[in-house]
Amino acid sequence: MSNPTTRVLALLELLQIHGNASGGKLAQMLGVDGRTLRRYIATLEEIGIPLTTERGRHGGYRLVSGYKLPPMMFTNEETLAISLGLLAARSLSVGDVSAAVASAQAKLERVMPQKLKQQLRALDDSVTLDLVPTAAPDSATLATLAAATQNRCRTTFDYTGGSNNGNEGATRREFDPYGLVFRRGRWYAVGHCHLRADLRTFRLDRIRQLRRLEIPFQRPQDFDAAAYLSGSFASMDAGIEVELLLRTDLARASAVLGDELGLLTPKGNAVLWRAHTGCLNWFASQLIRLPFAFEILSPPGLRDELRSHAERLLVMVKD
Repeated sequence: MSNPTTRVLALLELLQIHGNASGGKLAQMLGVDGRTLRRYIATLEEIGIPLTTERGRHGGYRLVSGYKLPPMMFTNEETLAISLGLLAARSLSVGDVSAAVASAQAKLERVMPQKLKQQLRALDDSVTLDLVPTAAPDSATLATLAAATQNRCRTTFDYTGGSNNGNEGATRREFDPYGLVFRRGRWYAVGHCHLRADLRTFRLDRIRQLRRLEIPFQRPQDFDAAAYLSGSFASMDAGIEVELLLRTDLARASAVLGDELGLLTPKGNAVLWRAHTGCLNWFASQLIRLPFAFEILSPPGLRDELRSHAERLLVMVKD
């Protein structure tokens, strides 16, 4: 690192990585003396990089947080990871976010090495992320609820049902948001609804007139919004209730079945699977594909359907 400009940029990267670092430590990592380091610090300040200096035993140099985003340097792997994240964000377009995603991607591509740019374009052309929302919420709604969730602040909004348009027939809610989940192509907020005095799930695209209230709340310890939503979906599904005991562990069952085909619950050395179906014949055809043993607990008719499928397969093998 004999080039002074290279050292100045390296200093900026060290400040981004370490946050607060003493002059002696920075000088040692750059391989320069204290006087030269101070000259590099002055160069950064001259080009508009905001720095603070703290004296004392635990003092040092630090980038000013929140003043403005300083120039950032990334490795090829980090740049590719950010680009993949932007690709996913574009698939999850929310309100006017897609324009910001395109702008950020264009800025990255302008400074990418040609080889890395080709890799990214190859991914963009060949990778399809099945994340397209069926109903996208307003970006302000998502941002407001995310901030309220983080800061544990109550919100209020008008909520419309599936057949309502605009605010017609909407109900006014006060809501403590415990978490946000993207599932089945939609965004959901999970938390405590004061109107119903219970846990409830709300679709963000049906929320209107959202406001944050300066009323704090306490979220239940270790609350898992995604797990609660999965259980809600399982209980809401209409049709015939089925129960099976899967001879595997929860991780493998979740990997094979996902968390949208029913509710998976550990039970001893097995997993209890509760689900609903409108057609036992179709459900039996899906069971044949399971890579692990299982026991049908209910209904008895599912055993008959599975037996019929097995007999047909045996006939096909003999033929």
